[in-house]
Amino acid sequence: MLTTPRAWCLAIGLVTAAAGGSANLPNDPPDPSRTPRLVNTCVITNNVKQLVEFYDPVLGLKATRSGEDYAEFPTGVGVLAIFSAEAQEKYIPGSAEAAKNKSVILEFRVADADHEYRRLQSLVKTWVKPPTTQPWGTRSIHFRDPDGNLVDFYMPIKVAGGKRSRGQSR
Repeated sequence: MLTTPRAWCLAIGLVTAAAGGSANLPNDPPDPSRTPRLVNTCVITNNVKQLVEFYDPVLGLKATRSGEDYAEFPTGVGVLAIFSAEAQEKYIPGSAEAAKNKSVILEFRVADADHEYRRLQSLVKTWVKPPTTQPWGTRSIHFRDPDGNLVDFYMPIKVAGGKRSRGQSR
């Protein structure tokens, strides 16, 4: 007799599979085809030109532009997009407010955080934190872009025991 929750899940999964459907058991990894993937981060700004001119040398990439209202930086794993507040207001009124972010950090993995800190001295006006080794196994620098968005350039480092406790893929 099936009495445990795991056994019930197994039975339901077998019945569902037999019927041509699919069921994830509680310990199964999520189905990648159904898992949302973050691929684009869009920063709303009152000054697209200023942010593009900031991020071009900071990221070492040339932005791809679509008119005056939109630019993007393909970073390899995702896109940092810059979009005008005026255009955003036309498309989705009242949905965004430029230069008001105080809760999201734009994080970029770099080869050497200390090198980036030295390289960015003439580009970054507002430093939040100099190169610092974090307890979870990264070395980071934190600064603000011209709109006040917090940016983290980090690199993984080895910690005692060779394990990291946070941001394993970072």
